Amino acid sequence: MRHQKTLLIAGLALSLTAPLGAQSTGTPSFSAPYRAFKKSEIGAVVSFPNGDGVAFEGVYRRARGNFDLGLRGGMWAPGNGASAIGLLGVEARQRVIKQTEDFPLDGALTLGVGTNFGDNWVVAAPLGLSLGRRVEPKDSSMVIVPYVQPTTWLVFNDAGTDVQFSLGLGVDLRLSRRFDARISAGIGDFNGVSLGAVWLR
Repeated sequence: MRHQKTLLIAGLALSLTAPLGAQSTGTPSFSAPYRAFKKSEIGAVVSFPNGDGVAFEGVYRRARGNFDLGLRGGMWAPGNGASAIGLLGVEARQRVIKQTEDFPLDGALTLGVGTNFGDNWVVAAPLGLSLGRRVEPKDSSMVIVPYVQPTTWLVFNDAGTDVQFSLGLGVDLRLSRRFDARISAGIGDFNGVSLGAVWLR
């Protein structure tokens, strides 16, 4: 537990100080409050940031206790003749709230740091709280996880530094022991829709 808390503090410090945009790469792909995998997952995400073009990313996450760390990278094609933009980020998630009779949701702290690089550069450091709960329909192997994720962003670019906000809305669909489908959308400064497919291990 102490090791996990140290990693979280270090990650937050890095996100606030490193010159490295809704998750760490600025695409509207958000996280449920807990993971679907036991050891790791690998997958692909297609998203439509701010209704402007399309982004393709590969994602990989690995678990350690209630903590998991993820890497993502890919490309965003804004359209309208604009040059393609590279995406690269790292993300962490730690369970911090367990549902009770008084509060029926599970919660996880999420943080990350990432960059968009091309003709110009943007660095984003998101810090969020994901709140949701597993739903297991009767007589079905499917597991549904609806969630909300309010997120604050510290954004760096050649124009300076800015603080921005977004609300992530999402649902993870466990379709089998090895496969998860994910849908999320952002409202606010970072908006758009994201669709993901991941293979679980």
